[in-house]
This record gives sequence, C-alpha cells and structure tokens, in this order.
Amino acid sequence: MAFLVENGRISLKSFLGGACIVFVPWISYLGTNFNYLYTYFWFFLFLLYAILYNGVLVLLSYTTTGGVHGNFYKVAVRGGFLGLVFGLGCLISLSGTTLTHFGWYLMALSFFHFSEYLTTAATNPSSLTLDSYLLDHSREYKLAAVASWLEFFVEWYLAPGLKQYYYIAVIGVLLVLLGESLRKASMITASTNFNHYVQYVKRPGHQLVTRGVYSWCRHPSYVGWFYWSIGTQLILGNPFCLIAYTIVSWRFFRERIYEEEIYLLNFFGEDYLDYQKSVGTGLPFITGYTGYSAL
Repeated sequence: MAFLVENGRISLKSFLGGACIVFVPWISYLGTNFNYLYTYFWFFLFLLYAILYNGVLVLLSYTTTGGVHGNFYKVAVRGGFLGLVFGLGCLISLSGTTLTHFGWYLMALSFFHFSEYLTTAATNPSSLTLDSYLLDHSREYKLAAVASWLEFFVEWYLAPGLKQYYYIAVIGVLLVLLGESLRKASMITASTNFNHYVQYVKRPGHQLVTRGVYSWCRHPSYVGWFYWSIGTQLILGNPFCLIAYTIVSWRFFRERIYEEEIYLLNFFGEDYLDYQKSVGTGLPFITGYTGYSAL
C-alpha cells in the first residue's frame, strides 16, 4: 500500500474492517448455544458488530487529531460503512433466498463508491476529498437509488418470482463489471488529468489524454458509469427503473458531455477538434459539442 496516500490507506483498511462482518455467522460454529444465539438473534449480532466497529473507529480517531471531527474519522467512517454494506451484500448473496440478487446489487453499489475514492487516492491524490466517495453526488442520484430499492422490494413482496431471473441478473453483473472496469481504466489512464467535476479553468499541467481507453471513446468514464447504472437495474430485475435509469442517465450525460466539451475545446483548441473528428463520445446518439465555429 506504499503507493497510496494516507487517506487512501485509511479508507482501504476501514473498508476491509467493515467487510469483515461476513465472519459474524461463524459464531454459530462455536457450539450449540452460539448456534442458538445466531439463529434467533442474527440481526442484533450484525447491528452489534456495526456499533462496535464504529466505536473502534471513534477510539482510533482520538489517537490521531481532531477526534470524530478530524480527517481520520470522516474518511474511515465512510470507508467502513461501505465495507459493512459490501459484507452484508456478500452474505445475502450466499443466503440462497429470494434476495440473492439484491445482495449482488449491494456489493456492486458499495464497491463502486469505495473504489472511486481509492482510485482517486492512487492516481490523483491532489484532488482527493471526501466528495471523491461520490456519496453526496446529487439529490437526483439519491432519489434514483431510493426509487430502485422501493421498486425492488414492492415487486419482491408482491411477486418474488419476478426477482429470480438468473440469466438477466448475470447479464447485469457483466454490465456492472464492464462499466466499473472501463471507468476505473479511464481514471487510471488520465491520472492527474481526471476530475470528478467539470473543470471551467484549465489547470497548470492539464493535458489532453487520447491514449488507452481514450482512443476507444472520448468519455470512457461516462460510458462506464452509464452501463454500470443500467447493469444495477438488470441485477435487481427492475423493469421500470431500468427504463427510467436508461433515459435519465442518457440525458444527463448528453448535457454533461456537451457542457464539458465546450471547455475542452477552449482548453485544447485544434487538438481537441481533431480528436473529436476521429473518436466518438462512446454513448449512443450523443455527439457532444459540435460548435466548431466557436474556434
């Protein structure tokens, strides 16, 4: 972990510690009494683990500086929370119940947000902030997530069989893996030239990246996120949110790419214009900003 800055190491260790919640069921192998305890009080055992783990993070935060208001706790509690969700998702995935696919979804969702922070810490630490977790991305993003949960559980309650289409969920997993890999490849390739937010002013040293995945499409990070979001709804078997996510995500990235390319043309001029002509955006029916006369 020498390649990671301190905050990256804190996040990674906290995530792994949270994910260790997967070992809670092992208590049932310690004897009859422990098996009884887990069988009838499993929910409270998981809750106890979460509370105790948070307590450990609080204690550790006071050995640094700032306590719970300091940098260590703010980074660690987010990483730890995502680790807990990932671990619970893993357990649900292995439960053999009708909620199996929801466990896959939890693993995909939590790992996405954790890996956004970790990858930024490894490739562009100067831009690393708590926002790099993307947990506070936007109100619309949160509403979309809640809507997908509501659809899943309403349909699961009324007709649980609708959530058991294994091959559709597997296609969703493959899309998630493809999208996640493409997005992280774009972040690694762009390195310090990547930022989670549209840049309105060209920073010193900001270079136009056209190699690697950027030779396939101009906006691989958006392409990856687009297909990742669609994949999550296939995993959940959410027909309504699948359509809504596709339409809303497409419109969001169309506007985002249009806005971003105005600044990229101003930053890089003819170089970006030539890049536009030879490489597409990567998203269907999205051409980006084509106001070449502005140059």
